[in-house]
Amino acid sequence: MFVRGQNEAYIYNPAEDGWVTLPAPGLAAALGAGAAATAAAWSVGTATAAASLTATAGTTSTITTNQTLARDLRGYQVHIIGGPNAGAVLTIVSNTIGTNSIITVATQASAFSASTVYRLLTPTWYVCCNGSVAAASFRKYDYATNTWTTLANMPATFGTDAKLVATPSIVDGMFRQFATGTATSATSTTLVQTGKTWTASQWINYQVRITGGTGAGQIRAITANTADTLTVATWTTTPDATSQYVIEGNDDFLYLLGNNAVTLYRYSISANTWSTLTPGAARAAAPGAGMSAHWVHTVNETDWTNESNCLNGRYLFSFQGGATGALHRYDIPANTWVTVTYSPSSETLTTGTKYSLHDGRLYIQKDVTGRWFAYDFARAEMFPWSVMLYPQGAAIAGDTAFDVIYEDGATDIFYVYILLNSSNVLLRQMVI
Repeated sequence: MFVRGQNEAYIYNPAEDGWVTLPAPGLAAALGAGAAATAAAWSVGTATAAASLTATAGTTSTITTNQTLARDLRGYQVHIIGGPNAGAVLTIVSNTIGTNSIITVATQASAFSASTVYRLLTPTWYVCCNGSVAAASFRKYDYATNTWTTLANMPATFGTDAKLVATPSIVDGMFRQFATGTATSATSTTLVQTGKTWTASQWINYQVRITGGTGAGQIRAITANTADTLTVATWTTTPDATSQYVIEGNDDFLYLLGNNAVTLYRYSISANTWSTLTPGAARAAAPGAGMSAHWVHTVNETDWTNESNCLNGRYLFSFQGGATGALHRYDIPANTWVTVTYSPSSETLTTGTKYSLHDGRLYIQKDVTGRWFAYDFARAEMFPWSVMLYPQGAAIAGDTAFDVIYEDGATDIFYVYILLNSSNVLLRQMVI
């Protein structure tokens, strides 16, 4: 998705290499430095986007919704949170368009009904405009319903580079699971698996999802953990020794940073509220023009994937920008910042710099030079990647680089795309 202005937005289809105009965003102010956006993993078409939906009727293969779906969603998924078939994640075979849309899935053991609670695993984009805290300064676009909705006003007036970051459970169409298991016991506010060797407090602000057995479909943010016990808000149905679970990114949180300040804000999708975080150690310096912010969750190295002290999903990495090479890291469970030492760190980043994250590397175009680097998170190393010779216009703020994965059978082919500074030219390069 490309938001070009206060009332101008487009969506790009990489398979067809084409753009189409979306409904006007209706943001409170024109866009400039300080505007930010991110995509979250799922939508439901309501103002509080993490509020679940309830069916009005159903059969063993259909769910009658109270939604007005505007798109053919075949190939996307629906997650059953409660009621018949709770816990199932089902591929949408087809759906009707319009009022009270009907979703068709593969035949299930039980019939869906008016007690079926679900969420659509379809995209939602969240967009902050700059220079305003008025109504419509923060809005979301829901792919399934093709509608914009006004959310809680921006927490502060942003006037310089900013980034909005999600920590979704689904990335590139797949659940990203950091730990799995079957409970040995539980209470109204805990889940226990005897024999686990987790590091205390490592899972704070992740979420746990019950995928099977008693309590299937429930999702809770993790507020504390010991070596074998997760603490959460009160379960609706207390899990037991039949309950299977996964630990994954938190679908409810978005993080906002930048604005030439060390302040970090967090938005709760379910509550539709902003809060100001108070890290135990503040960021070492304020981010400036050309800053970055990325949630790192798919590094394929043992120390990052080790369940007993998992690093994937734990950090937000942020290059400081402002004509520096400094790199800072926010620890989500510990709520603290550190400065990352890496080598070589001589390159400086400022306005016009673009970033694209894929697996364990961050691909970076420096300013408008066309010079690309790759930062390796596991090795804490920056190395040269490519040189793009196509000329660009004046440097502008805003991330206009992104990644696309093409599937060729069992082979994934990864490309980095960039919409050039002050240009309508879109280029891509294969990562090999």
